[in-house]
Amino acid sequence: MAAKRNLFATTNARVVGAFCIAALLHLAGAVLIPGYSSPFAVRAMLVLASLLAVASIGQTLVVIMGGIDLSIPFVIGFANVVAAQLYGDGWNVFLVCGLVAVLALLIGGLNGLVSRSLDIQPLIVTLGIGMVVQGLVLLWTAGFPSGSAPQAVSSFVSIGGSAGPLPVPWLVPSLVVLAALVVLVLERTPYGRRLYALGSNPGAAPLALIDPVRMWVITYAASAFFAAVAGVLLLGFTGSAYGDVGQPYLFQTIAAVVVGGAALVGGRGSYLGTVAGVLVLTEINTLLIGLGFQPSAVQAALGLIIVLLVSLYGRERHVSTTI
Repeated sequence: MAAKRNLFATTNARVVGAFCIAALLHLAGAVLIPGYSSPFAVRAMLVLASLLAVASIGQTLVVIMGGIDLSIPFVIGFANVVAAQLYGDGWNVFLVCGLVAVLALLIGGLNGLVSRSLDIQPLIVTLGIGMVVQGLVLLWTAGFPSGSAPQAVSSFVSIGGSAGPLPVPWLVPSLVVLAALVVLVLERTPYGRRLYALGSNPGAAPLALIDPVRMWVITYAASAFFAAVAGVLLLGFTGSAYGDVGQPYLFQTIAAVVVGGAALVGGRGSYLGTVAGVLVLTEINTLLIGLGFQPSAVQAALGLIIVLLVSLYGRERHVSTTI
């Protein structure tokens, strides 16, 4: 029991630490860069952070379970292109979103089924299936995606929009509600308890009547679903379809999860921590760009940060060895 308390204390300390780092980065930006804390700049950062936070929900669930999902950027691109193409062809926006959601759930479910039932490393499975999805989208569009973004989605994510009296678009308060629901699911539902149990001790989980295959299918399906949501939101944000729009999220979702205190070996983490990690990455990215770094230099810096974090936290002992 004492070991469990120590694990929770360590995770909570990392979450608080990540929020403090984000605050310090913002303070540094406000001092070094004129207009860094202007209302428009803050709204822009909140929108960008919200988009990454949505894409990171599934990665959080998967990592807690002991897996990893490298298909997220491909599913984002798939949802982005398919939604734009179908809406541009005159489909009803609700029908488009429904079809994209169903297809994403199937893709994610296949990731989980193949990885767990065949006992194949999920890194390989998710990357492979993601590339297949990307290839099919390229074949369907002949490499030239077209279409347009639904006006409702564009208004939902527009930096200049407002949510009633709040000076931010509806995406931001919606994310706050969604984050609260995800935290509630993880901490107060049977699914959340099973997820942590499976990540903490995969071998003992079946003895507790937890079906590993079922959990993997459900969790990877949820991961693909939220990636697809992010893809549709990015369509509204950019206004046009782009198959590689999800590529920056390939490792940023992993980095956000790790910065927020999750262990890549599974069994530990929280979505609140992921949100903190998202804020840290967004602040770093914005700060470097504001200081005049070229996009390639920003990418290199983010890559270095990711490597350092993963090399540090990824070498931790599994939770089952500390309880």
